[in-house]
Amino acid sequence: MINVKSLLAKPFAGVIHRQIQKDRKNALKDQQDILNQLIKVGKTTIFGKEHHFDKINDYHSFQLAVPLRDYEQFKPYIDQIKNGTQNVLWKGRPIYFAKTSGTTSGVKYIPITKDSIDNHINGARNAILAYMSVTGRTQFAGGKMIFLSGSPELERVGGIPTGRLSGIVNHHIPQYLRGNQLPSFETNCMEQWEEKLDKIVAETVGKDLTLIGGIPPWVQMYFDRIVEVTGKPVKDVFPNLQLLVQGGVNFEPYKSKLFETIGKQIDTIELFPASEGFFAYQDTRSEQGLLLNTNSGIFYEFIPLANVQEDKPKRIMLADVVVGEQYAMVINSNAGLWGYALGDTVKFVSIDPYRLVVTGRIKHFISAFGEHVIGEEVEQALLEVAAEMKVSVIEFTVAPYIQQAQGKSYHEWFIEFEKKPSDMVLFSKKLNEVLCSKNAYYEDLIAGSILAPLHINQMQKNAFINYMRSQGKLGGQNKVPRLSNDRTIANELTQYIAP
Repeated sequence: MINVKSLLAKPFAGVIHRQIQKDRKNALKDQQDILNQLIKVGKTTIFGKEHHFDKINDYHSFQLAVPLRDYEQFKPYIDQIKNGTQNVLWKGRPIYFAKTSGTTSGVKYIPITKDSIDNHINGARNAILAYMSVTGRTQFAGGKMIFLSGSPELERVGGIPTGRLSGIVNHHIPQYLRGNQLPSFETNCMEQWEEKLDKIVAETVGKDLTLIGGIPPWVQMYFDRIVEVTGKPVKDVFPNLQLLVQGGVNFEPYKSKLFETIGKQIDTIELFPASEGFFAYQDTRSEQGLLLNTNSGIFYEFIPLANVQEDKPKRIMLADVVVGEQYAMVINSNAGLWGYALGDTVKFVSIDPYRLVVTGRIKHFISAFGEHVIGEEVEQALLEVAAEMKVSVIEFTVAPYIQQAQGKSYHEWFIEFEKKPSDMVLFSKKLNEVLCSKNAYYEDLIAGSILAPLHINQMQKNAFINYMRSQGKLGGQNKVPRLSNDRTIANELTQYIAP
């Protein structure tokens, strides 16, 4: 039987891939055009009038007119939109609010407009079509596809349909793919993750699953449940499973365990999505990094990480970024976000084309002692030592331990192992040494005997799942922070330390 969808996907994938290649070459021109268009529309809004958009004539005057803001500082404008006011941040009113959790502000309501919705929908589509074009592999298009997402049920806030981004995007899946999609709409609407997981397993076993999408720890939970229910490796349950589409966390710490559970390696596509926009995706099988989405209604700015704590930090355009430098990312978009500090940190690995890797979060670091250790450093250190000592890690997080009595303070690691080190003392020693090699400030604190070497807590089986359950954050788009600069998470995790 001919796979019609696979056959039709080939020419479409070629068209989209050629457009992606064109956009790669025109990135800087497209960014300037987008800034000009944003300012033109922004002049008609309440925000634009308050910030004198009519006097903006170049990037420098734009910077002077538009200060950096986080969600807390945007909230008064969001409240105006909720109260029914038109033309607040963008023309008209948003068509959705993407509801997401904030660290200090509780629930955040991120506007999605008629102009910005395509950015969210086309990002993942383009990543998959680029994969098809580059590899020639289109067979999976005819099979079943599962997306582990939030509920597509929407409430109304200020008269605007509101829900999790993944649930909103679910409403825009093309009709021709609806027949391929799993699980059912009813199952997807379930809020309780573990009940939903059981229903997803029941609906997918026995189906020809070819693609799965989701955040790696929740994909792992789904695969674990498949193995538990069937008694078989995933590759035997889904012999045609070809592709994993993932994002939201660094994939490397999860990769070996996921492939081990599947029973074979499959291709993966990495995405960089957020409620505020779809920023980058993997467009190649041979080069490192994710291609920045430079022609999709978002004008990007970058703050060198060294300047990020300043009152008025230096902001630069894409044209001025340097390979290897750490930046905090700022966006201006046709969703009506202006000078919006995302909180994500990135590093460019290429500027022709503009490809980057996500290195962490501004708020996810440890600098209790002046060391400013970031997520990329702890993840890479753990991966290197785990590979050397043939250790497998399920999940981990790190926090500072500030000694109140005698002795020195240290970094406290909480690690759930799939395969434990044969020599934990040696493992800790090597991990500390590798972290020293990656962060000179940390190395100085260790060498100066200001900090003691790191301490590792071995965690109980399912420790992090149980912790996330206790916080009401099991499943969906929720993630365990790799680093905290305080003890909030660490204090909760102590109850799950292995005896």
